[in-house]
Amino acid sequence: MTCTRIATGLFACCLLSVTASQQARAVDLPVRKAGLWELKMVRSGGQLPEMTMQHCTDESTDKDMNNMASPMAKQACSKQDVQKTATGYVSDSVCNFGGMNTTAHAEITGDFNSAYTVKTTSHIQGGMTGPAGKDTAMTIEAKWLGACKADQKPGDIVMPGGMKMNIKDMDKLKNLIPGAKQ
Repeated sequence: MTCTRIATGLFACCLLSVTASQQARAVDLPVRKAGLWELKMVRSGGQLPEMTMQHCTDESTDKDMNNMASPMAKQACSKQDVQKTATGYVSDSVCNFGGMNTTAHAEITGDFNSAYTVKTTSHIQGGMTGPAGKDTAMTIEAKWLGACKADQKPGDIVMPGGMKMNIKDMDKLKNLIPGAKQ
């Protein structure tokens, strides 16, 4: 498995934990401003390279993303809690993906019109991490770039290296998440 595929799977898991939990809580995250968003993912420790991608979105796509991811999160996560804070939102989740138990805490700051940041700390136990587990930290910095490009449609994600996929094709993302049911 290549680092890019692993990083993509981790990014999908992060999106899943941040967005899918919207169905199972009292607090709703705002919908992002329509247009082209740049998402830069940085993991602490330099274990994986920094990864930057672009996501073309609109209100309908963000809502669809939440609705499609929700069943996977309900199957995989025993806890999904999002609360509004003075500076943004806080999310706590406990999920199991392919025998790896993940306890995550995310702090979301900024606005969903121009830029926001998601700082996640997690403890992963099981799978290749072994019985002691592993603590990780990841930051996603998102910024609105403007209108989507002429050849893009809502849901398109352009990955590093130019690989393009559409978030509405959720089956492609499920294949990247270890243990996700097909």
